[in-house]
Amino acid sequence: MQRLEGKIALITGAAMGLGAASARRLHREGAFVVLTDRKVEEGQKLAAELGERAEFRALDVTQEAEWIAVIDAVVAAHGKLDVLVNNAGVGVVADIENTTIEQWRFVHAVNVEGVFFGCKHGVRVMKGGGGGSIVNLSSVAGIIGASNLAAYCSSKGAVRTLTKSVAMHCARMGYGIRCNSIHPAFIETPMVDELARAMGDAARARAGLAKGIPLGRIGDPEDVAAAVAYLASDDARFVTGAELAVDGGLLAQ
Repeated sequence: MQRLEGKIALITGAAMGLGAASARRLHREGAFVVLTDRKVEEGQKLAAELGERAEFRALDVTQEAEWIAVIDAVVAAHGKLDVLVNNAGVGVVADIENTTIEQWRFVHAVNVEGVFFGCKHGVRVMKGGGGGSIVNLSSVAGIIGASNLAAYCSSKGAVRTLTKSVAMHCARMGYGIRCNSIHPAFIETPMVDELARAMGDAARARAGLAKGIPLGRIGDPEDVAAAVAYLASDDARFVTGAELAVDGGLLAQ
């Protein structure tokens, strides 16, 4: 028996990057996966690729009304929601002196408010359905600072501590809902490609990023997807409010 067999999982930002990798991994482990994203064409293509036990629903995570509609539709169609992966995220390469208020608000709307809405409405439907697992994608930048990622660091730090608040609330209310955060370092995603390009010489920047990781390489999306699958599964039934670093040893230095 696959460890996620029979579970209904919703993943945000699932059209590409870590979201797509997580969707593939959860599907491979037996879950029915609901892929959500603003990128409709890419999301539909991945859902079709996965075939059975997969569907796509359009979702802008910054809009609470869309969250309510999507989550309620998933529960109506499938009877429950067992796993919520708040993966959708954006970043702006800018230090504190050069970050505009528009950039600041955009990053926080997606990375913080999107996770807030997901947790709020995930808890709403999970608490009456036997519990579940919420997995929030934060970052090593939510624990340590990066000089050129002011808004991103702030937003991911908020995700880190929001996760703990949700975990404690659900535990004390006896909802049977676990909530944990994952903190990746640099992973092979479009966001890291954009960061490397913004640093000028992309190839040199990528080499520098890899050099700063003790294991000596940029991570693979599957490295993060494996952590998502673990936290989503009953193997992590005694894990809540935790922060799981998937960082090649970066935070241990």
